[in-house]
Amino acid sequence: MAVGPKSAADLSMIDPFGRAVSYLRVSVTDRCDFRCVYCMSEDMAFLPKKDLLTLEELDRLCSVFINKGVKKLRITGGEPLVRRDIMTLFHSLSKKLGNGLEELTLTTNGSQLERYAHELAACGIKRINVSLDTLDAAKFKSITRWGDLDRVLAGIKAAQKAGLSIKINAVALKGVNDTEIEPLVRWAHEDGMDITFIEVMPMGDIEPDRFDQYWPLTEVKDHLSKSFTLSDIDYQTGGPARYVRARETGGRIGFITPLTHNFCESCNRVRLTCTGMLYMCLGQDDSADLRAALRASTDNHLVSQAIDNAILRKPKGHDFVIERTHSRPAVTRHMSVTGG
Repeated sequence: MAVGPKSAADLSMIDPFGRAVSYLRVSVTDRCDFRCVYCMSEDMAFLPKKDLLTLEELDRLCSVFINKGVKKLRITGGEPLVRRDIMTLFHSLSKKLGNGLEELTLTTNGSQLERYAHELAACGIKRINVSLDTLDAAKFKSITRWGDLDRVLAGIKAAQKAGLSIKINAVALKGVNDTEIEPLVRWAHEDGMDITFIEVMPMGDIEPDRFDQYWPLTEVKDHLSKSFTLSDIDYQTGGPARYVRARETGGRIGFITPLTHNFCESCNRVRLTCTGMLYMCLGQDDSADLRAALRASTDNHLVSQAIDNAILRKPKGHDFVIERTHSRPAVTRHMSVTGG
């Protein structure tokens, strides 16, 4: 008996714990024009270009995921906007908006926004995340090693002028930016931007001791409560942040807490690397090689099957932990490999 086409519900990706995977983060490059101290080593050895998926292959994989139920697609890196001809991928993916895909967005360090902001908006991108941990130029240089704060701030202005909504992502670093948390909130909110604080994550071998950098967001929130009246709000962007509103500014503050309060119970995300490896969890090493399936046939059946098999291995949660006794990171790959 002939079997008709699957319904949208049949195509949905459901993991072993009943969570629907509807959010795909795609790292289009492991390269970056910064060398942030919590993300990568200063002398990073990047992948040879021959190992990367082509933009056409990335487009094809994203299309398969969208057909299987992905509603939100975030482009990441490294720094996604340093990849050559990256806008061709954005233009192609923009055609999926309203045709299965509900949101196309990206996370960037802001260094290339002056150049690309208007084109990104033309691709249907409504909002972006910009990583920025400090407004002190010297400290910014120290954190990013190679970054130029003025260039990033100019990029943010260009993005706002293009009509993009911006959320600032700031990693909370004890002894580094712990005196700037309140000023960062006020600056962001005065300029109409949300801000989210993120706990430093134990990924990859990098020079600083993460125990010394780690600042639990429970303490960050307590710190902010001395200056702001914070109220929990029912606001979500599809990611793991939990939000509060500051009464004094009217703005939103998010907290991403992979260590003090993990967000695994509602995880709807998987991550695709620029080499075609699918990671079902940021904090686990298990992965699936989609590049092999992609290149084995022009038919997407093998790719779809490989994705289904991978989703069935999605774990309940990560194994992130930061303890002085741990001499090695929870996972050996750097944050830039999977794009956060």
